[in-house]
Amino acid sequence: MSNEKKDVLFKVLKTEGKARRGVMETVHGTIQTPVFMNVGTSATIKGGVSLPDLIDCKCQVELSNTYHLHIRPGDKLIKRLGGLHKFACWNGPILTDSGGFQVFSLAKLRRIKEEGVYFQSHMDGLKIFMGPEESMQIQSNLGSTIAMAFDECIENPCEYGYAKRSTERTTRWLIRCKAEMERLNSLPDTINKNQLLFAINQGSTYDDLRIEHMKRIADLDLDGYAIGGLAVGETADVMYHIIEQVEPYAPADKPRYLMGVGTPQNILEAVRRGVDFFDCVMPSRNARHGNLFTWSGKLNLGNEKFFDDTLPIDPQCDCPVCRTYSRAYIRHLFKARELLGMRLCVIHNLYFYNTLMEKIREALDNGQFEEFYHKWIDILGQKI
Repeated sequence: MSNEKKDVLFKVLKTEGKARRGVMETVHGTIQTPVFMNVGTSATIKGGVSLPDLIDCKCQVELSNTYHLHIRPGDKLIKRLGGLHKFACWNGPILTDSGGFQVFSLAKLRRIKEEGVYFQSHMDGLKIFMGPEESMQIQSNLGSTIAMAFDECIENPCEYGYAKRSTERTTRWLIRCKAEMERLNSLPDTINKNQLLFAINQGSTYDDLRIEHMKRIADLDLDGYAIGGLAVGETADVMYHIIEQVEPYAPADKPRYLMGVGTPQNILEAVRRGVDFFDCVMPSRNARHGNLFTWSGKLNLGNEKFFDDTLPIDPQCDCPVCRTYSRAYIRHLFKARELLGMRLCVIHNLYFYNTLMEKIREALDNGQFEEFYHKWIDILGQKI
């Protein structure tokens, strides 16, 4: 693929209230929004899901993690092997998380300084330093389509004074991220000279900090804007409130990404409030324990009532799993500890999430999102 510089284009095609139907052109392909990004932390979806499976599951964007790939197998190795797209045999868009969340959630010990964060690897205790420049360099080595800025993910609840100081530092780090990405994209040996940079809005659960931070980072004219530091312990209502507070100040002509969210209801509520991009480990993680999403609600295959159930996981689903296997058979695989059971469930849940986004886009195209929202918001959260 050509590395000639290509203008970034995100276009809002249609709106319904705050909800937006959009399209984003990238060097690795077109992204139809709203979109759910399938989480492949270590360049793979946990559960034995292959590249052909992802295509069958309607995956548009694969998400991998800077911290994990830096630790193993190493971003320099991946660069030598041609970048993450070649390494993982995925030709579509890839978003790489900056590693900030993992540094603050997984590191054994850490010290936060203006220059960055000193910490020990959660795997072997190896001492590591990561700052804005290092995160950008690692993501440049990976050659992802979209790189996330390095930030501090503040815990909730958080004391106001610390949240303010941390958010101000995150802004300074963002300025450094932008400068370093511009430098890296100009180098002759850079894998993806069209790599995009998304900023991350922080500010804990304080309206004034969130709004001021969004105003400040919007001035930097970056490729997209994420809302971070949510879905980490606060209630869903608090999360929705924060989205409502910052949405008016997020650039209308740039994609908006709610990080780490979430349930089907969370997605419907956030789309309704103007969010375009989502990611979450929930569909794959829940699937690995037999917890499944269907168009009739949530289903746990461990329940005894599915022992002899000949129905597919979801009679309303046309995924490869539901077209072939029964609940009884997949439940048997889990009880026998056969890995196929986990794999089939992951495929189903990913297909469900990507189909949900497809139906949301279709509803927006037809001016029927509000009708779609009211039809499904309660059903998708109930237990079968």
